[in-house]
Amino acid sequence: DELLPEITQVINSSTWSENYIDAYKLAEEAKKYIPNNPKLVELLSKCSTNFSVHTDPPEAKIYMREYTSPESAWQLLGLSPLEEIRGPIGIFRWKMEKERYETVSAVSSTSYYDFQVRKRHLPYDIVRTLDRKDSVPTGMIRVKGTRDLPDFLMDQYEVTNKQFKEFVDKDGYKRKEYWKHEFKKNGTVLTWEEVMAEFVDQTGRPGPATWQAGTYPEGQDDYPVTGVSWYEADAYAEFKGKSLPTINHWNTARGAGTLVLGMEFPSIIIPLSNFEGKGPAPVGSYKGMTAFGAYDMAGNAREWCWNESQKGRCLRGGAWNDAGYMFGNITAASPFDQSEKNGFRCVLYIDRDRIPDKSFQPFTPGAPRDFYKETPVSDDVFNWYKEQFSYDKTDLNAQVEMRDESSNEWIHEKITFDAVYGNERVIAHLFLPKKYAPPYQTVVYFPGIGSGTMKSSENLVRYYEFERFLSFIITNGRAVVYPVYKGTFERRDGIPRAFHWMNSLTHEYVDYLTKLVKDFKRSLDYLETREDIDISKLAYYGYSWGGVMGNIIPAVEERLKVSILSLGGMFQTYVRPEAEPINYVTRVKIPTLMLNGKYDMFFPYETCVKPMFDLLGTPEEHKDLKIYETDHFVPRNELIKETLAWLDRYLGPVK
Repeated sequence: DELLPEITQVINSSTWSENYIDAYKLAEEAKKYIPNNPKLVELLSKCSTNFSVHTDPPEAKIYMREYTSPESAWQLLGLSPLEEIRGPIGIFRWKMEKERYETVSAVSSTSYYDFQVRKRHLPYDIVRTLDRKDSVPTGMIRVKGTRDLPDFLMDQYEVTNKQFKEFVDKDGYKRKEYWKHEFKKNGTVLTWEEVMAEFVDQTGRPGPATWQAGTYPEGQDDYPVTGVSWYEADAYAEFKGKSLPTINHWNTARGAGTLVLGMEFPSIIIPLSNFEGKGPAPVGSYKGMTAFGAYDMAGNAREWCWNESQKGRCLRGGAWNDAGYMFGNITAASPFDQSEKNGFRCVLYIDRDRIPDKSFQPFTPGAPRDFYKETPVSDDVFNWYKEQFSYDKTDLNAQVEMRDESSNEWIHEKITFDAVYGNERVIAHLFLPKKYAPPYQTVVYFPGIGSGTMKSSENLVRYYEFERFLSFIITNGRAVVYPVYKGTFERRDGIPRAFHWMNSLTHEYVDYLTKLVKDFKRSLDYLETREDIDISKLAYYGYSWGGVMGNIIPAVEERLKVSILSLGGMFQTYVRPEAEPINYVTRVKIPTLMLNGKYDMFFPYETCVKPMFDLLGTPEEHKDLKIYETDHFVPRNELIKETLAWLDRYLGPVK
């Protein structure tokens, strides 16, 4: 009467599809009392699976513990090989020990999803190789290869300041034999002397741009070396007899393509990684570990890879001040770039001759759409498309669920009101500036796709996007509304990830898009009921995914007066015409500011950003595009300056 309903509820409300650990624990408790109960047997089949663990050589001790509890006690399962063990569906940390062999750390799910037959929670075999003691260079780990890539070794941690100092002290910047590649900038080949004059620290000494007087700050021995160009990272790798990883090797090491970590793995590694925006941290101090035992592949410093790109050289993993989803994405920068975000780690190829040449070739995304050659639908057809976002105005039944006045800068209210579809309730977080008088100019926010992997908006004020993109708006006198849209935070509801990427030619995606827009419009309906909100001065503010939605929402919502799009553009994917941004962007007429990075590979400037800017229906004198020497990132000082200036210009200064 108690445990069976609770187990059912936990299974049905699991926040990610590969985690049924809590349900399994309850089911194991129930087995003590009703071991043969048919309902319990059914529930156990839903929250558990059979898995096996194999090692080479065998007879290694196998330990496991929950991934999200990295400090919990290890559970000894026995000696390998372990065959068909029944256990919970979930992602775990694994430890494999054998005398006279290096201990192996790993991360793996106990089940996998077969994309061919679209079947989830199939049994999975965890396989690892143990190397003999002292056969692997200190600080490196073995990465299990794929069908195309043989096994290789990779640094467990990012290269540290202390390690890079050895390169500097041994005249690494003076010995040409470490600098193997032509120095080419903007089509011009530079001399050795010209380049070495560029690669200096803040005091003109050879070294990373973040150092002073030829060394790093005191107490930062174990911090990742940052402020290094691709050339400097590659020279260090040569100095150590190693290489920079290709983007394929880097991706393999994080677990993609070789090991099923579960489709939602980013949502559990990101909270355990350094994406906090406060600066780099000592390597390994965050507990976000990837498939083969490497740390800080998510966050801390973004890492140079071998491959060229259209814009320079590739980087992976994201930095401490990037959005968490950069863990899985490729970006690029000039090989001369010495950003404080840039770090690296090295690899050692065990069998270089077996690596296919394509792994070392430049990264080239598929042939892009040419939006200039696409023709938007006629006005008559567009009006039909626009009508799909209309709805009958019904009672909001709004309720203030929470009011928090503890901040010195704002009052935070959590409000719920009826959606205009199903029997759902929309959640909206409203932030009112304490030091300014109502009625408030108001910014309505649309987030990045990271919100589609977050469990809850309960701690929204600590969420990366709020701290980076919204807090300064409130402290400068404007209210902010952050709706919890369908498919985000606690309203995720199993929405396919592809929908957040506008990558579906289905009617189901069109239905989802209409719900997103209706949630936005319904939030404005609520604002109209507030006497402390100036409904004549509303701004749209979109980040990344929200930047793409900036093609659509301002085209169908007349109450908006101004738009700011941070890292927006046209998606290269295709959707049905009634949801296609190309049919909306020319109908956006309000003043629009776009802020983008020159090296952004999410939204490449030539194929995604510039076309959107040119196609906007806004008069030329009321739209502006700012481009920075960054990737999918806008320097915060510039973001603040340009955002506030744009709002002041079109909504008027706050009082």
